[in-house]
Amino acid sequence: MHYQTESWGSYLPTRSVGDPLERIERLASENAVVIFSISTCCMCHAIKRLFCGMGVNPTVYELDEDPRGKEMEKALMRLLGSSSAVPVVFIGGKLVGAMDRVMASHINGTLVPLLKDAGALWL
Repeated sequence: MHYQTESWGSYLPTRSVGDPLERIERLASENAVVIFSISTCCMCHAIKRLFCGMGVNPTVYELDEDPRGKEMEKALMRLLGSSSAVPVVFIGGKLVGAMDRVMASHINGTLVPLLKDAGALWL
């Protein structure tokens, strides 16, 4: 699992500083599997363990460790139409959703093909 621990500001072009949704979309498209998380969230931990257990190496952005994490959290809540912002999973740059959507995809067998199509899983 790859954790993004440095301030995201050093990775961002100046033009994307103002719009948290634009920033989310850009970060989500940079890796095959991206998880927006909070380090103390048990559901976030469970989703990270699920992917690691499947042999996937997700990129994890811990929102509570970023100075603009609260803005990103609010943008994720708007994107999901939910009062809970994390965990949020993107596969192949596309929004899969929160824990319920990821688990439903895993149970109904559609998660593995998504991961293969994104190049996150080879078997």
